Amino acid sequence: MEKILVISATNDNNLALAKQLNELLSKIGASSEMVCLEDLKLPLYNLESSPQENVVESLVEKMNQSAGFIFCAPEYNGGVPPVLSNAITWITVKSDKWRYVFNGKFALIGTHSGGDGHRFLNAFRSQLEYMGTNVLSRTISVTKEKPLEYESAEQILQGLVDIVN
Repeated sequence: MEKILVISATNDNNLALAKQLNELLSKIGASSEMVCLEDLKLPLYNLESSPQENVVESLVEKMNQSAGFIFCAPEYNGGVPPVLSNAITWITVKSDKWRYVFNGKFALIGTHSGGDGHRFLNAFRSQLEYMGTNVLSRTISVTKEKPLEYESAEQILQGLVDIVN
């Protein structure tokens, strides 16, 4: 069975969403692993900075070993949160074969945001597709007023599992 990597950009509501989705993956018998980008403490990318040793390499390895991804991130100012863009920048700069990380893989995008998160969902879809990732058309959007709908989420996750296996 192919592994799915569940990636939370932040360690608050989106980490809680990532954990819920990871539990649903387990419930349907899928193999998965989780990572929280904030926990990696990647410095803001610039030519003079460098992350702690092997942090980016470890993330790249986890992504390379996965057939699919679930990204959970908030919408920040109508777009992709900096922690997520920064991690992708580090991957593309530090890995000679960064295209293999994304190209041909499958991804599901989810968000827990103050609003519906649609600007993030659209912007990040565009970014992932540019890097060669096949992004599922269905997304998961959660707010304080609109909690996760487990039955719907399970169906969406099952679709991802079916595609990667």
